[in-house]
Amino acid sequence: MCRHIGYLGEPVSPAEVLFRAPHSLLVQSYAPADMRGGGSVNADGFGLGWYPGPGSAPLRHRRSTPLWTDETLPPLAAALTTGAFVAAVRNGTTGMPVTEAAAAPFTAGPWLFSHNGVVRGWPGSLAELAKELPVTELLTLEAPTDSAVLWAMLRARLATGEDPLRAVAGLTAAVEAAAPGSRLNFLLTDGETLIGTAWTHALSVLETPAGVLLSSEPCDGDPRWKPVPDHHAVHVTAAGVALLPLTEERS
Repeated sequence: MCRHIGYLGEPVSPAEVLFRAPHSLLVQSYAPADMRGGGSVNADGFGLGWYPGPGSAPLRHRRSTPLWTDETLPPLAAALTTGAFVAAVRNGTTGMPVTEAAAAPFTAGPWLFSHNGVVRGWPGSLAELAKELPVTELLTLEAPTDSAVLWAMLRARLATGEDPLRAVAGLTAAVEAAAPGSRLNFLLTDGETLIGTAWTHALSVLETPAGVLLSSEPCDGDPRWKPVPDHHAVHVTAAGVALLPLTEERS
């Protein structure tokens, strides 16, 4: 079911939560604590997306191999500092390819996006919703996966100028209606706003003086970690952190 982490705040090194913390993303890749029946390891690829400076487009490092086999990312993560990032490790759903292009985070323009979960009844359950996308979008998807289609649908909403939180909430509602019981934990950031959803899967939030972390599982024993209630969104900006019921926000 994948694991992912998002951060927004003062510039920091992603290496702390990716590799150094007691329950870092690396540990979550081979010893996750809360997969809820969605597999036992996350070995089907990984990725890190970050912003090299304010107002800059995101950069990205992805691979289709297990995170614990990669010798490139640990020194890279330790060498950089960034005010926003999204990182993920993937446990591919049966029938979906294991390729670099299928690994989160996905990106377009200023955005980084990750999906932790699964769309029930894929691909048939999304057929009607996908018809709303231009044919060229479907023909140029990064990968034939549920996450790539979800990103295309969210990207289309954002392109119209829709508020990012409403776009995320609206997509969650539409997919749940088409594919009930789906797991739709999203992370979305443009480097200035960070949005996360908890929809039938785990997500925790940590607020510190430096910034805010959203993670599938707490990275350490800090008592400030709080679970995000199911069917809720977390909206993080420089003004603070808001916790919102998705059922209300999408109305």
